[in-house]
Amino acid sequence: MGMEREIKLLLPVAQVEAASAWFVARTGDEGRAIKLSNIYFDTPQLALAASKSALRLRHTPDGWLQTFKTVGNASNGLHSRHEWEMPVAGEALEIDALLLECDEPAAAEALREAAPRLIELFRTDFTRTLWNVSVDGSQVEAAIDQGNVLAEVNSELRRAPISEIELELKSGDEAALHALSVELGKQVAGLAPENVSKAQRGYQLRAG
Repeated sequence: MGMEREIKLLLPVAQVEAASAWFVARTGDEGRAIKLSNIYFDTPQLALAASKSALRLRHTPDGWLQTFKTVGNASNGLHSRHEWEMPVAGEALEIDALLLECDEPAAAEALREAAPRLIELFRTDFTRTLWNVSVDGSQVEAAIDQGNVLAEVNSELRRAPISEIELELKSGDEAALHALSVELGKQVAGLAPENVSKAQRGYQLRAG
């Protein structure tokens, strides 16, 4: 199990170029762009959402990953949540492997009960541009995400845009996230804390 700590910031589309340029100047790196396709699963009755967890299958340039997360806490854009992630052979969940890794009894029980009834609920497709940023000895992975949340409801395809920055702590002190967020906010106008995850946005989109 890992504890994911990250700050999410809403990024106005008009400021994407400015934010990218700032990270390039800050790191001396042009950034690495990757395409991520994500499928989120739950039961028709939304049992995982009710248990404050989310289940995702992600296609990356290196293969497939499955991820199980708790909603955790979000305040002023800072998200803290438990996360279990592992590679899988292809476009299929491997629930038994996740259950072996999940060491939160309540989360594991919710996943075990939901497993026989899981269906695809919605998708997120976006391009993520990545930089590694050093802040006072701590390491932060900075990402600009641009794409869409997609949900098909009663044969209607619903779509909501994704435009955000994620600052994820890889090692060191959580204070580095706040310091980098403040530094970034001084240079890029219009940033705002985002307390809603992509998974939560997907559920909202399905609900209309």
